[in-house]
Amino acid sequence: MPKSVTRSHSRYTEEAITLLAVLVRAARIERRISAQEVAERAGISRSMLQRIEKGDLKCGIGAVFEVATIVGVNLFNAEPSSFTMARHIKQNKEKLALLPQKARKKKKVVDDDF
Repeated sequence: MPKSVTRSHSRYTEEAITLLAVLVRAARIERRISAQEVAERAGISRSMLQRIEKGDLKCGIGAVFEVATIVGVNLFNAEPSSFTMARHIKQNKEKLALLPQKARKKKKVVDDDF
């Protein structure tokens, strides 16, 4: 059995997931949707939903985003319109096309002329 890897996370990352967890839980309760119903709609277990609502950093990002969408939490300050999201995706893909394929450190030029 593989040993569990312990990762450290920045304070910003921990605060961001905590905020998202609180927003998801509050939205679910405001909409009066049971935990079981959200879990079924997202295709996850109820215990996974509980972990998401507690801000567990080991939850899959796809599951977290799906739950947020189901309960109505807007991600990235975007309107829930697919047109807006599609426009953002297109803009960022165009930007990626202009960037190099790989990120490499610049080689240091050694001046060995004496």
